[in-house]
Amino acid sequence: MAESKLDGRVAFITGTSRGIGKALALELADKGVKVVSTGKTVEARDELPGTITQTTEEIRERGGESIWKQLDVRDEESVEAAIADTVEEFGGIDFLVNNAGAIHMAPFEETPPRRFDLLTGVNVRGTYVTTQTALPHLRESDHAHVIAFSPPVTNPARPGMAAYAVSKYGMTVVMQSLAGELSGDGVGVNSLWPVAAIESEATRHFGMGSPEDWRTPQIVCDAVTEILRRDPADCTGNSFYDEEILREAGVEDFDRYNVVEGSSPGPMSAHLFDPDYEQPN
Repeated sequence: MAESKLDGRVAFITGTSRGIGKALALELADKGVKVVSTGKTVEARDELPGTITQTTEEIRERGGESIWKQLDVRDEESVEAAIADTVEEFGGIDFLVNNAGAIHMAPFEETPPRRFDLLTGVNVRGTYVTTQTALPHLRESDHAHVIAFSPPVTNPARPGMAAYAVSKYGMTVVMQSLAGELSGDGVGVNSLWPVAAIESEATRHFGMGSPEDWRTPQIVCDAVTEILRRDPADCTGNSFYDEEILREAGVEDFDRYNVVEGSSPGPMSAHLFDPDYEQPN
């Protein structure tokens, strides 16, 4: 579909300091989308590179439009202020991408309640709060999409995944329920999850394989772009895998997304939640 579906739209993306969030912010800006870069990090730290301000600066250097807004997705007041400032600056919101997330994979007895609260607070509650706050403005758009980065609700949580799975499945449930409520309102609501692990600080920190097992964030960027181009009235209520939607769009060569040329990243990310997932050939 034509790039005009994206050009001039406004995207509010959570968690854009680094990783997938930053890559997506730059990708959409390059396609003419006005990007709101949001997150907690506004000052650079040696131990964790990247800030929301740097993302906005890079977008502007590339000729795009962007503003940055500091927020904590668990805090309604900061989310409300960021949404209000966005509408004042850009006139509305067309796309909401719930990317901000917390990750912790450990046995039940090694996951204290405060860690459980962090995961559910950032992941599912943050998605709920941000989406609810943005919804009145999304309703006013003639091409509105909401996306959460969360997996299809398939099998029971695997060992060592209780808290993380609750929080990620919760995001998908919010999307599915909301899609049903908005049926006929012209707002597309979907979840998206990568088949293979995506190169990021999290994959390195949690030892999710080696570079041969990873894909670049570009595959998620391309999958998001494909969703945003679609008619929201027809594209809603789905729990997509990135490969699935890109194959529908005609992509056949997935080697270009490999971090290591010639490698064959397996369905590691899909297998975190669905051990029976079989990667298409």
